[in-house]
Amino acid sequence: MGSRIFYSLIALLIITTGTVFAQEPLISVQTDDNHYDEGDTVVVSGNVKTVIGETPVILQLFTEGNLVDIAQLTVAQDGSFTKTFLAEGALWKKSGDYTIVASYQEHQIETEFSYAPKSEAIETTEPYEVDAGSHGTFDVEYTIKGGTVKNMVVDSDIFAVIVQIDATDEGTITLDLPREFIGAEKQDGKDDTFIILIDGIEVAYQESVVNSDSRVITINFEQGDSDIEIIGTYVVPEFGTIAMVVLIVGIMATVIVTRNKLQIKI
Repeated sequence: MGSRIFYSLIALLIITTGTVFAQEPLISVQTDDNHYDEGDTVVVSGNVKTVIGETPVILQLFTEGNLVDIAQLTVAQDGSFTKTFLAEGALWKKSGDYTIVASYQEHQIETEFSYAPKSEAIETTEPYEVDAGSHGTFDVEYTIKGGTVKNMVVDSDIFAVIVQIDATDEGTITLDLPREFIGAEKQDGKDDTFIILIDGIEVAYQESVVNSDSRVITINFEQGDSDIEIIGTYVVPEFGTIAMVVLIVGIMATVIVTRNKLQIKI
């Protein structure tokens, strides 16, 4: 009885071990992103577990069953390989899913990514009415690619405009910031740099246009990003239109009271 149990356990161990080894592919492959737009660089990398002499890895790129590109790669001594494809040209016209097939001897593995040509890239350009609380509202012209703008609000405590986005893909947003309501200035009145935070992390930005009325900045974002904070040295100046009216009314009231007092004394 004991022998039967022993041999049964040995057989089970062999089957289990064989299954584990069978589940481990000899070759792996992946891309550096899940989506690309026309003009992007597709970086493909992978690894083979066992290097077999000078056997190359064959990469084939397909969409809807049509061959888009093919490459033969030399495998490094550590089993790694890499290849870049430029996503443009006559064969990169269709949007949708693209499949990379990596072959090493009789072994194959696949990975997919999505692609969109420029003609189908969604880009939105329109003004957004920003709520400035007691100061009313003001418009910010913007262009966004790779997502949509959900809201823009003022945070006067940190001198910021916060842009809330739904980033369905990596993309960019360009904002035309009116100097009357938000700006970044040095003590001498010259332009200073904005501080840009995306979900609490500081990022760089590009400034393309600077004029007397506004500053135009462009910010890159990643898929899944949500809050973009544009922090300056002022936002909705304390003495805006409403505050100025209140100030003038207060000065006029003070003048009238002063005159009345003088007349009473006389």
